[in-house]
Amino acid sequence: MFRFFEIIISGFKMALGELHSNKLRTFLSLFGITVGIFCIISVLATVDSLKNNIKTSFESLGNNTIYIQKRPWGSGGRDEWWKYNNRPSPRYEESILLQRRLNYAEDIGFITFGSNNVEYEDEQLTGVTWYAVSEGYVKIQPIEILFGRYLSDAEFMSGSNTIVMGYTNAENLFVNPKYAIGKSVEIKGKKMTIVGVSKKYGSNNMGGWDFDNIVLMPYRTARNLTNQDLAEGFIMVKGKAGVPVEEVKMELDGAYRSVRKLSPVQPDNFALNEISSANSLLDTIFGSINLGGWFIAGLSLIVGMFGVANIMFVTVRERTSQIGLKKAVGAKRSTILAEFLLESAFLCIVGGIAGLVLVYILTKILSPIIGFPIAISINIFSIAITICIVTGVLAGIIPAMIAARMDPVVAIRSK
Repeated sequence: MFRFFEIIISGFKMALGELHSNKLRTFLSLFGITVGIFCIISVLATVDSLKNNIKTSFESLGNNTIYIQKRPWGSGGRDEWWKYNNRPSPRYEESILLQRRLNYAEDIGFITFGSNNVEYEDEQLTGVTWYAVSEGYVKIQPIEILFGRYLSDAEFMSGSNTIVMGYTNAENLFVNPKYAIGKSVEIKGKKMTIVGVSKKYGSNNMGGWDFDNIVLMPYRTARNLTNQDLAEGFIMVKGKAGVPVEEVKMELDGAYRSVRKLSPVQPDNFALNEISSANSLLDTIFGSINLGGWFIAGLSLIVGMFGVANIMFVTVRERTSQIGLKKAVGAKRSTILAEFLLESAFLCIVGGIAGLVLVYILTKILSPIIGFPIAISINIFSIAITICIVTGVLAGIIPAMIAARMDPVVAIRSK
């Protein structure tokens, strides 16, 4: 065991000596390793942080929530798009009928969308998205009210001209969002009274809803506003606690087929989407991005590997007489081999640490800009160190074998 640590310390000292005596040569040779580690760790850290941020936002919607929509999540292709686009959209009236047929559902909500200008005195916000929702929506997707209150049941039933405004919209119209409460704004020529302003969610709410920049109103209010059937919407169904989501989904499928009066031989003309399928889609998308990062990093690491191998070849030539003396006093081939492999690995670790430092600096710069924290996890750090060690061993294996096989007499005589 003592001999093992002695070899490690010797390899570390030789690596430090190489860094100290040949700074420029070593820097240029390790630059490829630094770039390679920078590329792969920056991609892995960014993608991992983004994926975790989106998944956290998705999970805030509830793992037992099912979304009835026209299209399944992850569908693509022109033929599929036309197929799903021709399906009828879920409707508010269907959500009412569905609620009477389900035993495993705790809450059911409906939401649809639109866009109009919002005017207050001489100020105007153009193209503001509004959410038209049913009473059950907020029970599935909670909305935190910062000022005022949420919409009442009576306002939902009557289709009252009352709205909840997103924080950013209220800030843009009234400077201080709290002054929005009680004010009347005009949407499509109709006066709407602001009864509440939601808290500022910011861009971290990526997987959820853009509450900062919307106007939220009762579904019946939106019907009165447009005087026509609303655009495509979807139904949200939250399963009861303790009921597996698959059981909720099976009951929901049968109940919704009944609502749409589909015969047993007719295929579903709707999709039941859940958070787990969204997470699988995210894993596939981000996996592809990671592959691209690995490819770019691989090219840099290959260049860096040749650079480190060049250092080791030169080092072996420069230390030929030292190698001969070590072998003459009894050093084994395995000892010489291990020392040079460790030196090569240490050099690559130094290059990798430089790359990690650059990534850390990049995370501090980008996190405030993109709106969510980028972190280098322990797993990613471990991957970086492992890559450095493997790269170092591969780069130093041939020079180390040449050193280990030297004839001590010939080596001592060489200059």
